[in-house]
Amino acid sequence: MGAAEARRGRRRLGMTTASPTVWRVFPLRPTDPPVRRFAVLAVVGAVLVATLGGLLFASAGVAAIAVGVAVYALGASVAAWRLHRRHPHARLGYANAVTLLRLALVSSLVIPLVGVSPAPVAIIAIATISLSLDGVDGWLARRQGLSSAVGGSFDMEVDSVFALVLAALAVVVGGAPWIVLLLGLPRYLFWVAGAIWPWLYDPLPSRYSGKVVAVIQMITLIVLQLPGLPHVLAIAPTLGVLGALGWSFGRDIVWLWRRKA
Repeated sequence: MGAAEARRGRRRLGMTTASPTVWRVFPLRPTDPPVRRFAVLAVVGAVLVATLGGLLFASAGVAAIAVGVAVYALGASVAAWRLHRRHPHARLGYANAVTLLRLALVSSLVIPLVGVSPAPVAIIAIATISLSLDGVDGWLARRQGLSSAVGGSFDMEVDSVFALVLAALAVVVGGAPWIVLLLGLPRYLFWVAGAIWPWLYDPLPSRYSGKVVAVIQMITLIVLQLPGLPHVLAIAPTLGVLGALGWSFGRDIVWLWRRKA
């Protein structure tokens, strides 16, 4: 690669010859495959998880921070393996980078869960940022023309872990009633059912109503992180959201069953 081409590649990545240190630390080239770019970003994400743990959840302890980083590393490794096998584009795209950032934020929430460290302000702040970024990745993928099944799956799995971690935090750290845990389980129960009835794994049409229900689910889980919330104020919205989730998943199951028939 010539010097001029290398400079153009650096400009495309937001780097110039005036930043040689950054170029050495993150030695990306325009010809690098998407999975290598993803791996470099994943390292940055691991540092972010550890930093958030040290700054916001230090009372949870080093072991809890290590667990948070390990959860992130596992998720990023699985995502990298799938990208390597099934990513159909020559570019990684900003969408996958945003989803990876969301994985880092969600993984940092594992730290107060493992360390049983009450930090409601930090938990709510991180959860709100992660929820705000949900949807941005899909928009970026469509805008760049880099939508893919593997990217959509990565986003969905981060959403599922996000819901489960928030539900567990509300119960274990926040003292919410155990029924709240059910808010984090629907996607996993659906996957278990799919192992029994494989037709449940067939592609589903995108539904606006399903997205609305998912957002309501996540907002409810964030609100349930508030300390000292009376059980009656936790149970009532939980039952309402569980009903909405049952309706949403039930409609998808009926649609898949009719399509199979």
